[in-house]
Amino acid sequence: MKLSTEQVDRLRGVLERPGQRVVIVSHTNPDGDAVGSSLAWAEVLRGMGHSVVCAVPNKYPYFLDWMPGIDEVVIFKNDTEGRAARAVAEADMIFCLDFNSLSRLEILSDTIAANTTALRVLIDHHLSPDEGFDLAFSYPGASSTCYIVYRLIEALFGAEAITLPMAEVLYVGMMTDTGNFAFSSLTPGLFRAVAVLVERGIHVPTLYNNVYNAYTEGRARLFGYAINRKMQLIEDGTVAYMSLMENEMRRFRFQQGDSEGFVNYALTIKKMKMSAMFLAHRKFIRVSLRSRGDVDVNLFARRYFDGGGHKNAAGGKSFVSMEETIAHYIRSVREFAEEGYLGDAKSEK
Repeated sequence: MKLSTEQVDRLRGVLERPGQRVVIVSHTNPDGDAVGSSLAWAEVLRGMGHSVVCAVPNKYPYFLDWMPGIDEVVIFKNDTEGRAARAVAEADMIFCLDFNSLSRLEILSDTIAANTTALRVLIDHHLSPDEGFDLAFSYPGASSTCYIVYRLIEALFGAEAITLPMAEVLYVGMMTDTGNFAFSSLTPGLFRAVAVLVERGIHVPTLYNNVYNAYTEGRARLFGYAINRKMQLIEDGTVAYMSLMENEMRRFRFQQGDSEGFVNYALTIKKMKMSAMFLAHRKFIRVSLRSRGDVDVNLFARRYFDGGGHKNAAGGKSFVSMEETIAHYIRSVREFAEEGYLGDAKSEK
């Protein structure tokens, strides 16, 4: 990943204007990369003397509650005092982190769109970003938005500007978006960045335990139920899907983030090529898609579920019943296979 010197210089010039009012926003159902990149970037900007508000559309997973600075993140859905809306209306700059389209903000999107004067800066690693950003650091080949933020900090101020709290939250994003450094986009530059974060004093086992070994009993039991009772295989056992209705999630005291990683599990089966998770919400069904090797679920999500994402990790939505959604998925997989898009999946290297 090579940063544009011209773009970095433009960003530097903008940030050198003193005392700006800044809002940092990230996508609905914020994950470790969304939260980590936002918190690290906020600390950088506050260190320059800017006023910064971080906002997310809805609650982040409970296993991220420990992250330094997370108490200052405004959850738009629960913001009865209107702090986020006021901050957005008054913002001189709006940074959009870890998403490629304002539609990913869902309930927050209209509020952001209403401010037509603030400078909008995109920092993201998803495919096909929307137009309309004044400055875009879009690198789909990057493993995480946290890695892009790390590189920006390095380019603007030098790696020595990274504090221990910044290092911790940046590592969380790098770790979670790579499946604990097991997925694609694992470059020498990424591991050099991790080495710097370790030099800053992060304790890798503690950060891993804070994220991956901090689930509730209900989540563990829900996972067992989903795998044993709900996982279905099609296409001669090479494609999987599972679904969860609201009443099933309530049975296991579901909390935001409890289904994290469920969709990945089917890919531990040797000949599996593609996996889907359908999660029922009040007004729609959220679709999560994962794949191996050359199977492009970004293409699948865009074609069949009005979504998108990465080649091996994407998502979308369905606005029909669960039964209809699953039937549509099965038909779509069959069509996808007939067109050759489910050819021999190669193991990730």
